[in-house]
Amino acid sequence: MNTGAPVWKLALLGRCPRCGQGALFRGVLDIRETCDACGLDLRAHDAGDGPAVAGIFVIGALTVGLAIWVDVRFTPPLWVHALLWPAVVLPLSVITMRIAKAALAALQWRHRRESR
Repeated sequence: MNTGAPVWKLALLGRCPRCGQGALFRGVLDIRETCDACGLDLRAHDAGDGPAVAGIFVIGALTVGLAIWVDVRFTPPLWVHALLWPAVVLPLSVITMRIAKAALAALQWRHRRESR
């Protein structure tokens, strides 16, 4: 069991918080019911709205700043903004939510395990 794996590594790789080997996600953002490597029950590790809020605040603030900078610096037509920013925001939001969900699941498991 790889219980000493850093949370950031588990989050970036999307791995099980107990063994560090099994995949944490069933799809893009859906956490598995159990780890396919060690059998850890992952149903109790609910991240709630935390990852979505992280995406809204972090990606939203960065995007607004970049959009203003691009508009002032390059003065592109409106259609460029309409094509550019959704193409940037959507993948970054999914990546941010995935990493945040994995980090929260790992932290929940680690702290629940230590409190027993």
